[in-house]
Amino acid sequence: MLLLAQSKSPLQGLAIPFLSGLVLLTIFAVLIVAIKQYKRCPSNRVLVIYGSRIKGNRTARCMHGGGVFVWPLIQDYQYLSLEPITIDIELSSALSKKNIRVNVPSTFTIGISTQPDIMNNAAERLLGLAERDIATQSRDIILGQMRLVIATLSIEEINQDREKFLDLVNKNVNFELNKIGLEMINVNIRDITDESGYIEALGQKAAAEAINQAEIDKSNALREGAIGTATANREKNVRVAEQTAQGAIGEKEAERDRRIKVAQLEAAGVAGEASAAREREIAVAEQTALAVQGKKEAESNQRVKVASLEASAVSGENESKASIADYEATLEERRAIAKRRGEVAMANAQRDVLLAEREREQARLEKEQIVLQEIEKKKIEIDAEAEADRIRRIAQGEADATLARYKAEAEGIQQVLMSKAHGYENLLRICGDRKDIAPSLLIIEQLPQLVSEQVKAIQNLKIDKITVWDSGANGSEANGMGGSTSNFLKGLIGSLPPIHELAQQAGIELPEYMGKVSQAKEEKSAKNKPTMTKPNPESDKSA
Repeated sequence: MLLLAQSKSPLQGLAIPFLSGLVLLTIFAVLIVAIKQYKRCPSNRVLVIYGSRIKGNRTARCMHGGGVFVWPLIQDYQYLSLEPITIDIELSSALSKKNIRVNVPSTFTIGISTQPDIMNNAAERLLGLAERDIATQSRDIILGQMRLVIATLSIEEINQDREKFLDLVNKNVNFELNKIGLEMINVNIRDITDESGYIEALGQKAAAEAINQAEIDKSNALREGAIGTATANREKNVRVAEQTAQGAIGEKEAERDRRIKVAQLEAAGVAGEASAAREREIAVAEQTALAVQGKKEAESNQRVKVASLEASAVSGENESKASIADYEATLEERRAIAKRRGEVAMANAQRDVLLAEREREQARLEKEQIVLQEIEKKKIEIDAEAEADRIRRIAQGEADATLARYKAEAEGIQQVLMSKAHGYENLLRICGDRKDIAPSLLIIEQLPQLVSEQVKAIQNLKIDKITVWDSGANGSEANGMGGSTSNFLKGLIGSLPPIHELAQQAGIELPEYMGKVSQAKEEKSAKNKPTMTKPNPESDKSA
């Protein structure tokens, strides 16, 4: 037993490391599988997981962003690219609402949508397709929806209301693209044209109206500018005249004040001189009186001498008084002269002021009249030029309209003639080798109109009765021939069967009084009737 125990101990020592390594290897393998099967979805792709273990009734699970574990063997995955796809749509001859064919070349930018339901549609219908196949399917859908939208709009709505047109395109195209998992990112309408030139005519009309309005606005602006310039010049001239008058008035007032001041100073000088002379005379008189008084006191004892001295004093006093009166008169005279000079200077200054005011007012009135006349002249010239330009543009527009009408009539006549030529060509082709019956067919076609015109020639004649005067014998009985009347009736009766055949060929029913052809005659005429190929309805229609 001891030996057996010793022999098993090495095996047990090897089993433990082996089991540990096996467990570690299993864990490592599981981690590698888990890392490999954990799929992360980039921002520019959609991860599509399909197989078993898909929740709900969906056939695939779509993810945009994040990550998910893909079970090996029972599940698989693919990516759908979210990169935009640009498709050029060369839509031509699309029929609009008014039966005018238009060309609408455009560029559409589409891509796979990231909305859950639409992503599932993309996974079901686009998974595994190349970008070229997706673009082909999208182009077919877009062309169909574009034609549908254009058929519901008129030319004016397509050309003028672009927002409505684009909204309808977005709505219809997006609805159909969502069914296969796509959405429209952008649409660019490169141009809108029509085969008949209707849009170009609308553009020319709008351009002409815009040019006319611009010319009118330009004329109005020039007129307003001329009026503003004339008004500014008038105000400038008036202000310059006012300032000039104010300067002249200031100068005159300064001159007046100077003259008044000089006169006042001269008067003051004369008064000062008179006052000084008077004071000097008074002083002289006082000294003389003192001398006389001294003399009188000295000669008081001598009355004779005193009397003499008194007489001398009286004489001197009288002379002094006369001198004083003379000086006062001179002073008053000089004062009057100075006052008169001042009044004359004042009157002259006022006269100059009035003259300056008169000249200023005259200049102002003349300038205002001239400015108003210039403004009226410019206004008349501008109005005349605007009216002439308007008449010239109206005449040009009428000439263009007349030319366009004549061109349209010529094109219509040309189309009618081409249609008739094509119809005649088809008619000759139908007749085959019997080209000689073509004029008959054309005459039969016009027979109702010819009969109508012949009836009009005698429709207003009032015939009460017809009398035929003929004996029936015209000298030709020997030859076995009747008279003119009988020959006429014979020829008339003989021509009835061909008339009936012609009417039958033309599909015309003759009146009852012209009789009927017997069945045998009809069968015989039917046998002799040339066979004609059945006309082609398409050819008749084109003719």
